[in-house]
Amino acid sequence: MTFGQQPQNNGQYNPQYNTPDYNAAQQAGYGQNYGAPQGGHQFGMNYQNVQQQYQYAQPQGAGAGAAAINTTMTYNVEEARRVSVSKVYGEMTIGLIVTAIVAVAGQVTGAYYSFLMATGMIGLIGLCVAQVALAVVLGMRVTKMKSSTARVMFYVYAALMGFTLSSIFMVYDLGSIGLALGITAAFFFALTMFGMTTKINMLKAGPILMVGLIVLIISQVVLMFLQVDGMTQIVCAIGLVLFAGMTIYDAQSTRALLTEYEAQGPEMVKKISILCALNLYLDFVNMFLYILQLLGNRD
Repeated sequence: MTFGQQPQNNGQYNPQYNTPDYNAAQQAGYGQNYGAPQGGHQFGMNYQNVQQQYQYAQPQGAGAGAAAINTTMTYNVEEARRVSVSKVYGEMTIGLIVTAIVAVAGQVTGAYYSFLMATGMIGLIGLCVAQVALAVVLGMRVTKMKSSTARVMFYVYAALMGFTLSSIFMVYDLGSIGLALGITAAFFFALTMFGMTTKINMLKAGPILMVGLIVLIISQVVLMFLQVDGMTQIVCAIGLVLFAGMTIYDAQSTRALLTEYEAQGPEMVKKISILCALNLYLDFVNMFLYILQLLGNRD
């Protein structure tokens, strides 16, 4: 046998492989064990176990990563909705500031008194019609106009409302107006927080609130022609309760509308924000007027 060759028997007797130790090793299966089929099998099993453990661990890691991504996306969406809601209340606040400035200016300069002297009842009715027309157009056409146009219309509406509210300075003293304004602000804030945090779905009460609003308007029109002792105070109390419910309703409606239209892009969200700001603005102004009538001292 030369170096590098394997031993071959070729069917012939080879004395160097016929030793007792060699035969005993062959009988004991040493040659088979030396190839380590059992060890190889054990190594293969260990490798498969490690591979299976890795395969089991990898989906868990991927699931954890997906859960983290979903949590981040959910947080971002909720944060964007909170920002949109904050913008709605910001627009409403600007509208109230415009109303207050115009109301004070109309009284200080005497513009409101001069307007009434020049136009009489026709001018007052014209102001009311213009406000109603702006509110209706803004409510029906807000999704089809530019957000800047909707914002201008809202501020014009707030200015007209302020000019109309200049009349309260002719009827109530400044102390009563300030007290009613403070109570309304606190009341409005509490109702808004309740509407944002409660699990009660006030959106289902929309038709009931609308029917109550219609009845309230009719009652006020009737009281303009028929003076009934104590009836005005009762109507004011009912109106205050009604607009308290409207405030909670509009707080929840704002969040629902922003969620519904957010898929249509930022421009649509801006338009809906103006509409929601108008609704909340009207709730605030009406509650202020009813509280003023209930608590105010007339000059």
